[in-house]
Amino acid sequence: MRRPTAEIVLASASPRRAELLASAGIVVEAIPSGIPEERRPGETPDEHVRRLAAAKARAVAASHPGRFFIGADTVVVLGGEVLGKPRDAADAERMLRALSGEVHDVVTGYAVYDASVDRIDVEAVTTRVWFRPLGDEEIAAYVAAERPFDKAGAYAIQGRAAGMVRRIEGSYTNIVGLPLCETLEALARMGAVSPCRGSKPN
Repeated sequence: MRRPTAEIVLASASPRRAELLASAGIVVEAIPSGIPEERRPGETPDEHVRRLAAAKARAVAASHPGRFFIGADTVVVLGGEVLGKPRDAADAERMLRALSGEVHDVVTGYAVYDASVDRIDVEAVTTRVWFRPLGDEEIAAYVAAERPFDKAGAYAIQGRAAGMVRRIEGSYTNIVGLPLCETLEALARMGAVSPCRGSKPN
């Protein structure tokens, strides 16, 4: 008997991640984890996002029904500095001024946790992004209009910030917040979906 895809829970409040999964036919219930996202001393960006992705999936699994749980965390890395979500408008403007005319990396950790057997698949994906130079007025207008306080690096490529990006190297969906291809492959490896996507194996 085929099981419903609602057994898959997304441990995130991000509508963008849920929309990406839905675009591939994966129906999820989205539940935020509430896990603190502070970086630990000496932690690399890859280690940081992988740890948080796994922790978010496990935290939601501990308090909600379901079998498969997806966790994810995204950071922007510029010259070794990790840019998370901005604290306020001034912090958002600071981040965008730093990104202006520069190349940075977007790193997303993703985890698929099977609570029935306590098994987890955790990986990280990096995408390189080139920004064109940005003026102070443009930056201030963007922050005022978009209020990107829930976005790593203070921008969302799927919105008005698309006009700031000259080119990318790697996964586009990774910049949005979830490397979709890699996450689908992990879901299939874990038995959460069939290779044809959107349905579970018998």
